[in-house]
Formats: sequence, structure tokens, C-alpha cells
Amino acid sequence: MSVDLIVRNGSIIDGTGNPSKSGDIAIQRGFVVAIGERIDESAVREIDAEGRLVTPGFVDVHTHLDAQLGWDPHGAPGCWHGITSVVMGNCGVTLAPCRPGDRAAVAALIERAESIPLGAVLDGATWEWETFPDYLASLDRTPVGINVGVLIGHAAVRRYVMGDRATRTEPAGLADVASIAAVIDEALTAGALGVSTARTVLAGRDDGRTMPGARAGIDELDAIADVMRRHRRAILGSAARLGGWSTDDAAMVTQEMAWMADVSRRSGHPMTFGLASADHDPDLHHLVLDLTRRANLQGARLRPQTTARPTNLLFGLETRSPFDRCSSWRELRSLPNGRKLVALRDPGWRTRLIEEADRFEPTVNLAEVFIVAAGDTLTTDWPSSKSLAAVAATRGVCPAWAYIEMLLETDGRLIAVHPLLNRESEAIVEMLDDPVVALGLSDAGAHLDRTSEVAQTTALLADWVRDRNRWPIEEAVRRLTSDPAELFGLDGRGVLAVGARADLNVIDLDALTVGLPEFVRDLPDGGGRYLQRSQGYDYTIVNGEISIDHGASTGVLAGQRL
Repeated sequence: MSVDLIVRNGSIIDGTGNPSKSGDIAIQRGFVVAIGERIDESAVREIDAEGRLVTPGFVDVHTHLDAQLGWDPHGAPGCWHGITSVVMGNCGVTLAPCRPGDRAAVAALIERAESIPLGAVLDGATWEWETFPDYLASLDRTPVGINVGVLIGHAAVRRYVMGDRATRTEPAGLADVASIAAVIDEALTAGALGVSTARTVLAGRDDGRTMPGARAGIDELDAIADVMRRHRRAILGSAARLGGWSTDDAAMVTQEMAWMADVSRRSGHPMTFGLASADHDPDLHHLVLDLTRRANLQGARLRPQTTARPTNLLFGLETRSPFDRCSSWRELRSLPNGRKLVALRDPGWRTRLIEEADRFEPTVNLAEVFIVAAGDTLTTDWPSSKSLAAVAATRGVCPAWAYIEMLLETDGRLIAVHPLLNRESEAIVEMLDDPVVALGLSDAGAHLDRTSEVAQTTALLADWVRDRNRWPIEEAVRRLTSDPAELFGLDGRGVLAVGARADLNVIDLDALTVGLPEFVRDLPDGGGRYLQRSQGYDYTIVNGEISIDHGASTGVLAGQRL
């Protein structure tokens, strides 16, 4: 007997938390067909994984790749960090349902909530759909390099049903609620994994309007729960109103948690939401975890998601600087491609930038802006010596001068970071030690010129497991694979077992590193985004086909809709 592919001699970590074991894995027609100490069959191709980890492909359940997959079918940069399956349509914003005349308005919702340029959304998607079943059919026709599951967004549904009324503060009427429920029912029947909503008041406009669904009444939320209950499996995800960016008090958080618990119990399905530690309220995540445990003891199924490293604001020549309160720095930022470095090399420009920066407070505390070097995982516990303030003191110049010097020394490739959320390692460890917390919130595809958190998969293994020895490798892999797959009902994903889908990584743990964030202008509208590559992933296999070979795409698009 001959099979398509055999991965031999690897240290197999099956994704369930079981101890690793050495052996071979045989793959035929996209499925794992045998696992053993030694498989004697021949294969069309063999991979020698001696000295390597062999894991299931990683599962990223909080992405915004909806438009990106139209022009980047591999879903970079996640494909370079072991991710083989994603869930998109989070935070209530999706490309469907959408009436033909409403495409610009739906794209504007996505731009507003996720900081994805409007042109990239409009130009990246084909818009060959109106209903959600139409959209899923379009996905099935689109070749992609990763497996893709989709949630239907509450904001998009509300816009589809209520039009411009959806963004106003007036509640949905009885007929509106019935139509919203019917559209969601249709989507779940067609294959949506669940529903997403956003309860935070995101990016309020001058006219006082909010994201559709942010102020939905209890009757509307109950109607969504009732629809979900009629389906065997579904999940509800929420950008919950839990603070982090504002001064929400404990009463508001308690009220929000009570609503989510009620919806989970009423629907009979799990509910997941984002959670991070925040400096302005360091006890917030403790309160949320305590309320989560209490709710789950009373029949709810709540699963907060958090990140394995801080959410970092990135500073770079092509995007923003810590000195953007100054008109000269804003002018520098607006210069066309290639002109910024020319300006920095000009003594007159440099003098103007430095002198004005000395007269204005920076946008952030420069002791909390850290200079990134090759190999840094952008994780917690930055040494104070790497802060921009400390580097400037060491060089004996002001911070703006030091920043310009480093930009010139790196030909403009300098990256600095300002940690925003999950800044402290103790908070991350506390949350990830709790079995109720899921690993997620990469926001892949969103906030393209501000953050790059997809590499947290690599950071978890390289920093937390290999370098700090904080979790066993088997537990870290479980958090990246079977745990999120089970939460979202993704059968056959996230495990290495006979009969499972053949999504695999072959990893050189000793060589695993995260590359420097790099700003690349490859969006359909000419805009740019931050990308981070990696080293140490020898192979990433999607449905039995080698998708990534030592960091390079093979061009194979073997992804499937989940």
C-alpha cells in the first residue's frame, strides 16, 4: 500500500494534552490514516521529522480576514506561524448579508470597527452575494490556503434588516426582531458556525451613532438566543462591554456578564468574549473570571479569550511615531513612499523635527516605548534599558534625536512598541492557567497599521514554553489546537488522530523565532499593513498538502470551509 505522505521520526504531540511520543504519521487524501512507532507503507513523499515536533495545525478563532482572503488567499501572516484554520466574522461585522446598494455602508462598518481601510474592503471582496447562504457559496468557490469558518455578524444583519435605522439609538421593533432572527436562522442552517456581536460603543461618530447591535434590547438578544437553541451546535461571540479602554465600573461589568450568562443558558450554547488586563483597572480580569466561574456553575458556558502576549501599538517610519502631536512629524508621516528617509537625511528637516519634539509632550510615555530587535517576541517584561527614554539617555541625546538616528541606522526599518493591554506577565499567566480561558484575540486582518498579534502562536512556544519553561509543550499545543477547535465545534481539526483532517506543523523548536514586524504595501487600494514572519516552521500541511515549506508558500491552496 502506498499513501500520499508520511511524516517520519517526529516527536508527535497530538493536541489533546497527552504526552508526546515518537513515531510516524501517514496521510492519504487529506486525512490521517495511521499513526505508529514505525509505518512500513511507502509514500509518494516522505518528510524526515527527526528532532522536530509534529503538532496539529493551529486554530485561530478570532480573526477579521473576511475581505483579506479575496486578495491574500493564504491569510498571511498567520500561515507563517503554524495556523491552518481560522474563524472570521467576529465583533459583529461581516461582509454578508448585504444588499447591492449597501456595500459601501457595510464596508464602512468594517473600516470603523476594525481599522481596515475602506478601499481594501471594497476592492478586496468580490461582493457576489446578498444573503449569507450566497456568501458561503462564494467562499466555497474561492481557493484559499487555510481552513475558514465564519460567524454571521449581528451588525451586518441589523443593517440588512433595518437599514440606516440600525445605527441609531432607537430599539428594533417587533417586525425587525423577527426578521433579524430569520436571517440568523437562515445563516446557521446554511453553515455559519455561530453569531458575533459587539456591545462596546466603537468609534462613535459626530452624529452620535453607534455600531449596530451595541445597544440592542434584551428582547432582540433573547430572540437570537432562541434561534441558536434550535440548532444542534452554534457559538455566540461578543466584543463585550467590559472596559479596558474606558472607565466602566464594576456594576456595568457585572451587568454585562449577567447578560452573557443568560444568553448562554437560554441558547444552550457556549459564549466567548475578549478579556485582557488593563492598567487603569488591574482587578478587572479578576472580577470577570470570578463572574465567569459563578455563571458556569449555574448552567452557563462562558469562555473568555485572551492573548499570550501584550497587545502592542507599533511605531514605524511608515505609520506613526511617539511624536505625532508635532506638526512637523505629522507632515513627515504624510510624505509619499521613499520621501520620508530623504527628509530624515536632510539636516534642516532633522533640526525642525527635534526642536518641535522638545516643545511637545509625546503621545505616550517614552519609558514605555521599547525598541524591537531581531528575535524579540514582542512579549512581556521588556527590560527598561530597551526603552526609547533609556536608549536616548545612553546615547546622550534627546529621545527624538535618538529615534531619528535609529531610523537612519536601520534604513527606516526601526520598529518600536508600546504595550497597551496584557502588559504584565503575571496577568497573562493567571488567565492562561485558568482552564475556562481560551487562547485567541489575534485580530488577524484588523488594525493593519497599528498592531501585529498573529505571531502569538510562535511567541507562546518560543518564549513561554522553550525559554521560560512556564507550561509543558503538550499543554501549550492543546491551547493552540484542540481547545479552540472544540469550543467552535470544528470536528476533525486540532488533533492528530486516525480519521482526523491532516492539518500539521513540523517545528524546529530550538530555531523558533519571530521576525521583526515589517510594513508592506500590498493592499488592493495601495495601502499597507504590518507583517511578521517566523523561523522554525519546517512545514505546515493543510488537508494533507504542504502549504508552507521552510517559510515559503508552495502555492497550494488546499483550505476548506469549516
